[in-house]
Amino acid sequence: MSEENSSADTLAASAPVRGWRAAFPPAQWLAAYQAKWLPKDAIAGVTLAAYGIPVSLAYASLAGLPPQYGIYCYLVGGLFYAFFGSSRQLAIGPTSAISMLIGVTVAGMADGDPLRFASIAALTALIIAAMCVVAWLLRLSSLVNFISETILLGFKAGAALTIALTQLPKLFGVKGGGHNFFESAYALGSQLPETNPAVLAFGIVALAVLLLGEKFLPGRPIALVVVVVSIIVLSVTPLIDLGFKVVGALPQGLPEFRLPGLRVRDVEGVVPLAFACLLLAYVESVSAARALAQANGYEINPRQELLGLGAANLAAGLFQAYPVAGGLSQSSVNDKAGAKTPLALVFASVTIGLCLMYLTGLLSNLPNVVLAAIVLVAVKGLINIRELRHVWKVSRFEFVVSMVAFVAVLMLGILNGVMVAVVVSMLLIIRRAANPHVAFLGRIPGTRMFSDIERNPDNQPVPGVLVFRVEASLLYFNVEHVRDAVWQKIRSTPGPLKLVICDLVISPMVDLAGARMLAGLQKELQAAGIHLRLVAAHASARDILRAEGLEER
Repeated sequence: MSEENSSADTLAASAPVRGWRAAFPPAQWLAAYQAKWLPKDAIAGVTLAAYGIPVSLAYASLAGLPPQYGIYCYLVGGLFYAFFGSSRQLAIGPTSAISMLIGVTVAGMADGDPLRFASIAALTALIIAAMCVVAWLLRLSSLVNFISETILLGFKAGAALTIALTQLPKLFGVKGGGHNFFESAYALGSQLPETNPAVLAFGIVALAVLLLGEKFLPGRPIALVVVVVSIIVLSVTPLIDLGFKVVGALPQGLPEFRLPGLRVRDVEGVVPLAFACLLLAYVESVSAARALAQANGYEINPRQELLGLGAANLAAGLFQAYPVAGGLSQSSVNDKAGAKTPLALVFASVTIGLCLMYLTGLLSNLPNVVLAAIVLVAVKGLINIRELRHVWKVSRFEFVVSMVAFVAVLMLGILNGVMVAVVVSMLLIIRRAANPHVAFLGRIPGTRMFSDIERNPDNQPVPGVLVFRVEASLLYFNVEHVRDAVWQKIRSTPGPLKLVICDLVISPMVDLAGARMLAGLQKELQAAGIHLRLVAAHASARDILRAEGLEER
């Protein structure tokens, strides 16, 4: 077994814990901590900080906040997650989708007041923290599974294009504008004659270096190199006089502990915003955490992730930051750098804290076009063309559903796009639950076994007998579909029928409406001279079937 997986195996072998230790993961992994992991966690933490600082500056600009707010996200988010999260490699900080969601939505609530803008962003993080705790107490972590992966595929692609379009004006050195994707695209197109050639050339070079670094040096802090070089170039050359916009002076020191100067009732729409951010944060965090856990040979606790995210966002709301989440890109950097435990996040926070205390003055000449290039490269990963092609080949219906989410984001914006994605996911669940597959069975040639004739055309129907199997629970919202499917098959079956067999082997639940439908079907069949027989009902279903006068035979 490789050394890289030894930490996972050692920790995974520990017995399940209960009580306060279960809600406080450091009590588990610190007990099994090995001294040889310390330098690996330290190196991973420093590497993560080197990656996170330039990215957080870019995401803060995307969120419409001063650059230091993005750094604060990495500083406190990862530190507090380390005490409550169950993943050993997940890195917490600002993400592109949440930053864009905050920037676009809060702008309409802040009325042009920067202080109010920052307060609303922090308040949103506190509301997310409260929602996480409530969801943890009510054990609602499984609800994330109701959001279709297909819908998320389209949503992420739409979000990526929307985010990219907000950064392209910075790349071309123009003002930009517009309230949605199409208005912004039109505004950018109309301003192209005003392009600043020097800014565009600088941005293209930065983009090229970032893309090449991503391809040939994955996991290395190439963005930090680009940031440092660009600062040096603008500091020692007269390029800054050619229309380059720069970050400017950043406040030196650590963030202050500060409650937002607003209450929930003071800001209309902040609760839906927080819910949308929570949905994005939890889905993205758990997906990344599961992928890393699988690669390192251990399992995460999705419910515990609610506490981890809650703690991270509580810290973000109290220390001048905005909503945070776990992202696959920064987490991959942490993992590839050798992180063994969440202690790597502590090292990252210490490194970032030292930079805030002593190095912020060096960032004043950082050009905005470089931050735009960093965002453009980061959001590229949100568009999964290969998976979209696969969905197109496998299911045209699923592809159309994905495109509904895609178009919703482009037309309505990210916040409303999230809501549309949730609604469409719920409608898909209802559609599938209300229309379960009813399989009609035939004997497999040469055996006494039965299977679906539709999938196995060589199966032999039993003369005078119709066997059907409902491939779902039999519940009030799908009983009419099942009854109609059975009668349609009966009417189309040649020759007289004497017996109909209902196989309930994969129907774990039968509610009152389901039992009454079967009782009604039995009476209708008896009137036509056909017997109904129920087989393989689960124990919980038998009780309610007996109450309606039905018995297995």
